Amino acid sequence: MYFIGIDLGTTSVKIIAVDENGAVAKSVSKEYPLDLPKPLWSQQSPNDWWDQTISGLKELLGGMDKSMVKAVSFSGQMHGMVTLDENDEVVRPAILWNDQRTAKECEYLNGQIGQSKVSKWTGNMALTGFTAPKVLWLKENEPENFEKAKKFMLPKDYLAYKMSGVFASDMSDASGTLYLDVKSRKWSKGMMEVLGVTQEQLPKLYESYEPVGTIRAELASELGLSNDVKVVIGGGDQAVAAVGGGVVGDGACSVSLGTSGVVFSSTDKFFVDGSNSLHSFCHANGKYHLMGVTLAAAASLKWWVEEINKSSDYDGLLQEASGTKIDDTIFYLPYLMGERTPHNDPSCRGTFIGMDMTHSRGNMTRAVLEGVAFSLRDTFEIMRDMGIDISEISISGGGSSSPLWCQIMADVLDVKVNKLQANDGPAYGAAILAAVGFGLFDSVEDACRELIKVKESIEPVKENVQLYNDKYGKFKRIYPATKELFKELV
Repeated sequence: MYFIGIDLGTTSVKIIAVDENGAVAKSVSKEYPLDLPKPLWSQQSPNDWWDQTISGLKELLGGMDKSMVKAVSFSGQMHGMVTLDENDEVVRPAILWNDQRTAKECEYLNGQIGQSKVSKWTGNMALTGFTAPKVLWLKENEPENFEKAKKFMLPKDYLAYKMSGVFASDMSDASGTLYLDVKSRKWSKGMMEVLGVTQEQLPKLYESYEPVGTIRAELASELGLSNDVKVVIGGGDQAVAAVGGGVVGDGACSVSLGTSGVVFSSTDKFFVDGSNSLHSFCHANGKYHLMGVTLAAAASLKWWVEEINKSSDYDGLLQEASGTKIDDTIFYLPYLMGERTPHNDPSCRGTFIGMDMTHSRGNMTRAVLEGVAFSLRDTFEIMRDMGIDISEISISGGGSSSPLWCQIMADVLDVKVNKLQANDGPAYGAAILAAVGFGLFDSVEDACRELIKVKESIEPVKENVQLYNDKYGKFKRIYPATKELFKELV
């Protein structure tokens, strides 16, 4: 049997086929363009997503026994706003998660409506990335398109709709809209009234592992698949990546060192921190999770290596960094794109501070790795203050390929860091959800226990932990000291 996972990312769609033992049989990626029509704007064509997904599926299925494909599921970039008219045609390009045009709308939601009220309704505060501010922006700036919009959906839900004909979403992805009552797992009436949308314009909600239907007959014929292939709704990329990393039990935690850095903690109970610094979302296993984000994790290293050093020799620069010692006089703030957790400040900027004539490029490279780790520790500290006990994490993303960065993460966070055998992230998690939805496993937890294996563990070094505790104390003082200056620079 084969289970297909489709991960709709920001720059490409990744599609994998996984067998009943969890082995990846085949993998395909297809890219599509990103439209940046104005400063701070980020858009894409949903039709491009669908075209490349179908192209990728045809390539993936080539040479495979198609009769063995039993179910397909999805992971997707979160928060994007897809609008369809009464004929199911795309009204306008999808506004993406990293689009920053909605500062005014967020000020309205957090200010005039009130952060406490929005948090009571949804479990979260308004951020520019979320979907609700985009709906308000559309209503204010493109009223003709707002009137045309008969369906509001998230990016991966557009694929599921095209594949199954069912207007559906899941709890984890819907959590990032800011119009889901996360605790009660239903659309928020209060937010719908604020936005001016109706229940009919929003999809039916499912848990991430639930089938919404089967593949449309004409599409099954085009792809050479059985009409009985189940379409399982899947979830938001972070929750589904957590499934792919086995982070599904109460207190289980992961760190993703991708373009952005994410700390993800699975919980059985619903939590909200007092300042809404963390995202309080539904998890893909039917429970809940907390999440904090630093916006430029591996992006900081890419910027340092490629833009500043004009190099592609990541290994060489990381080797230089490995030859340096922990130095509590040089620091890097990884705020190249503003920051989400805990500052929620789009005006803050990346900063090196503390260099002198004795510092080398290796020291600065190491400072970049440490700065990202410290930023992620900010999230850890909030979680620990909430009583969540974290003793180990699984690590994923491109940055996890660096042994030095993994060791720094272990030392800064004072946890055991586990690297997994499967490293296909959200696409692998989506395939697991497809297997659960098909009925191969009784639950997401059962599937993860069976399929997820640890390849390597990195323990924290005690003397490094103390050195980094001291250095982190200094790191925390830099942003407050520079906050007002950053505002003047924007």
